[in-house]
Amino acid sequence: MTTVRNPVLPGCYPDPSICRVGDDFYLVTSTFEYLPGLPLFHSVDLISWEQLGHVIDRPGQLDYDGIASSGGLYAPTLRHHDGVFWLVCTLVDQADATRGGNFLVTATDPAGPWSDPVWLDVDGIDPSIFFDDDGRVWVHGTRLVSEPQWHDQTQVWVRELDPATKALVGPEHVIWNGALLGVVWAEAPHLYKVGGTYYLLAAEAGTEFHHAVSVARADAVTGPYVGNKGNPILTHRHLGRGSDVIGAGHADLVEAADGSWWAVLLAMRPYGGYHYNLGRETFLLPVVWEAGWPVFAPGVGRIPADVEVPFAGAARPGAAQGGESGVVRPDDLRWTSLRRLASEFATPSGDGWDLALRPSTLAEPVTPAYLALRQQHVDLDVRATVRVDLAAGEEVGLAVRQSEDDHVRLFVTRTGEHGRTAVAVHRRGGADITLGELPLAGEAGDAVTLTVQARGQDYALLVATGGAEPGVVAVADGRALDSVSTGGFLGLWIGVYATSNGRPTQTIAHVDSVEYLPVVA
Repeated sequence: MTTVRNPVLPGCYPDPSICRVGDDFYLVTSTFEYLPGLPLFHSVDLISWEQLGHVIDRPGQLDYDGIASSGGLYAPTLRHHDGVFWLVCTLVDQADATRGGNFLVTATDPAGPWSDPVWLDVDGIDPSIFFDDDGRVWVHGTRLVSEPQWHDQTQVWVRELDPATKALVGPEHVIWNGALLGVVWAEAPHLYKVGGTYYLLAAEAGTEFHHAVSVARADAVTGPYVGNKGNPILTHRHLGRGSDVIGAGHADLVEAADGSWWAVLLAMRPYGGYHYNLGRETFLLPVVWEAGWPVFAPGVGRIPADVEVPFAGAARPGAAQGGESGVVRPDDLRWTSLRRLASEFATPSGDGWDLALRPSTLAEPVTPAYLALRQQHVDLDVRATVRVDLAAGEEVGLAVRQSEDDHVRLFVTRTGEHGRTAVAVHRRGGADITLGELPLAGEAGDAVTLTVQARGQDYALLVATGGAEPGVVAVADGRALDSVSTGGFLGLWIGVYATSNGRPTQTIAHVDSVEYLPVVA
């Protein structure tokens, strides 16, 4: 028996969905406007997870252009049937309701390649898919009620899918409006069949503080469904905002080969007040069945800090679990970019990258030259060493990103004929605020080391040249960066960026290395 510490996937890995094939578990999470999209993980014991690849990983699979922060890919569901992996998901463009929608992709190997999307003729979000033992296939999801009794009232629908044509067929059935009268966002529905009974698991009350998990059951897949008298069967909202874990919800169930049951779900870890800079993370907890109902975290009733998995061997946490420290090389699957793949502006070079400056900036819903990693630790250093001969108005540096309107940049820019200056800027609510400046020694093209040093909610921005001790340019307040303060659904990403700020350019920034260095007590 091995004990794993929650969360099993730290950092912004929300909306987990899981399935088992033999002795192997596979898991996927949301990625919003970041590409490649929908990371796919593998484990044999629910403790040690290795990323195999991404579902959306090549040009032309999906069009993200112009999608604003916290839009993009929402709430995938992953299932396996007859040798094929099936995944349904939603592409959301919050500025254009006619764009995107629910889609289906398939693969015979979870590492890919995955098919091009097949669009499903239904609106709403959070689609799921269920393979019944009679050979029929059912898709289900969530949407707002057209004539609601209360604000943000939603309904869960189910409809049959023809697996040959991948088209929805037959009548639609509305099977759920939530366990509680007046509840908002009954979403993330998943159907299961256990002991001949159909179970509907759903999240409720919005993916924030009041998030909860509820369950209902029926004798037929189309209902009627009767809710558990104990609903919600899991929530942390009664623990208050000072709890170490909040927002528990969006769960998915899986049965292990030994007959034990488990749930993966999202939740957040606040620190420095009611702020969760790491975003919505993936947690694990045990499930048992009592009197025909699932019981989450029996005897505890909340997400445990540590989970014992009887069939697990020695833990081997990898990079995606925050288990590695040091240089993050170009082939590392943690690298992401915005709305298009990094190959459009970045070329691997040794341990780092050659980064072509782009006129676009982080303040626009486009594809700037930005290569970033999720922040997975409360205390850490992210350090980049860059060499570049900049033209006037150009900048290269590190950025801590929440959205177009809210991010922090530490960058090098040209001053005068040959001078260089390090500048720290906090963009808050769409307005740039200069936090500090520091002149740099040396010549244009000399190496500069930039560091974001996170210690709780203090993000110190440091710079060094020529082997000298780093100097502090400024300290940014992380409490102004998380989604509680800014809105949206994302945790923070930290990475290198390069921009000519709207000017044509041929400048290439040489990023010698980027280091991700957790500070672990």
